Amino acid sequence: MLERMKEIIAEQLNVETSEIKLTTNFKEDLGADSLDLFELVMALEDEYSVEIPSEELQELTTVEAVVEYLKSKGVEE
Repeated sequence: MLERMKEIIAEQLNVETSEIKLTTNFKEDLGADSLDLFELVMALEDEYSVEIPSEELQELTTVEAVVEYLKSKGVEE
């Protein structure tokens, strides 16, 4: 899951996959703004067939937080 997620993040945020680690913070490390994050969430929802409610987005600040969230929703690696 992590490798595919890195590809999606890199594509959405225009960064290199090598910059993306589990501890990477979307805003602080990758410079993502709210529109970037919205588009990223839409791409992740499409890829993993899940819905991420907007009230939960503020907690999903790092790559690891998103991975854990998806796992909690039954998405397998």
